[in-house]
Amino acid sequence: MRRRARRTALTALLLAAGATVCLTGCQSGQDGDSASDGTARSAASGGPATASSSATAPGSTATGAEASASASSSAPASAPEEPFAGLTGAEISERALKATTGARSLRMTGTVPDDESGGTIEIDLALNRRGDCAGTMGMDGQGEAELIKTGDTLYLKYDERFLRAQSKGEPQADTDALVSLLAGRWTSMSAGGADAKEMAGFCDLDKLLEDAGGSGDDAPTKVTRGRATTVDGKPAFTLYETDGSERNTVYVATEGKPYLLRFESGSKQEPGALSFTGYDEPVPAASPSGEVLDLDDLGGTSA
Repeated sequence: MRRRARRTALTALLLAAGATVCLTGCQSGQDGDSASDGTARSAASGGPATASSSATAPGSTATGAEASASASSSAPASAPEEPFAGLTGAEISERALKATTGARSLRMTGTVPDDESGGTIEIDLALNRRGDCAGTMGMDGQGEAELIKTGDTLYLKYDERFLRAQSKGEPQADTDALVSLLAGRWTSMSAGGADAKEMAGFCDLDKLLEDAGGSGDDAPTKVTRGRATTVDGKPAFTLYETDGSERNTVYVATEGKPYLLRFESGSKQEPGALSFTGYDEPVPAASPSGEVLDLDDLGGTSA
């Protein structure tokens, strides 16, 4: 997973793109691990691989990101039906890169670190190449914000816990006023406005996939084969990417297109895991019904 120089609070899209680039910069030499060496390590515990996603569908009723999951071995890699027979880890990775960056839409669910705050971002976001998106995001389990972008408008709805957590250090009266104004209420902003640009950037699938493709200037990461397994009930193949002392785990679909299904960080400094689903499926990004508070009319008030 290649390092990125700039990471800001709640920049979930860029963090997710950072995870996606585990599919790039791979060496094309021989594998260092045999196909029978398939014990995947959990990024959080270093134990047996677990990779299953149970989050609900994103949108105006999304309940947030849940990054728990279970990946179980389904067949020895030496079996006749071995996926990607004859391909090196790097060659499988390149196929997964091509498939993933060709997607018209996808959904990201999981947890990633936020370098600025030192906390953990939870995301559940579906997005497409038109710039539409729908889902939720939160920080350290302290509430969540719902997010919808459709056309040129960005809609946000914060719960009270999220607003209070993000307002720590502010005068109590100011925090109470903000909660009274915004909690549980849909708001809108122009997606091109100064206050909305970073949040709207979460919905830029073109940028995410462009970053996933990489610039070719980064040092190569060694990718080796694991074994056949399942991720959330879907047949998958495990790859390990090694960068110095770190070994991340990648799961690639073995049925249909070889999409990236899950990434688990092996870094103690940058732990986290992301699941990728909903490839080429419609994104439920519809304008909220009922009353919507126009923040542009209020001078850009936001959390």
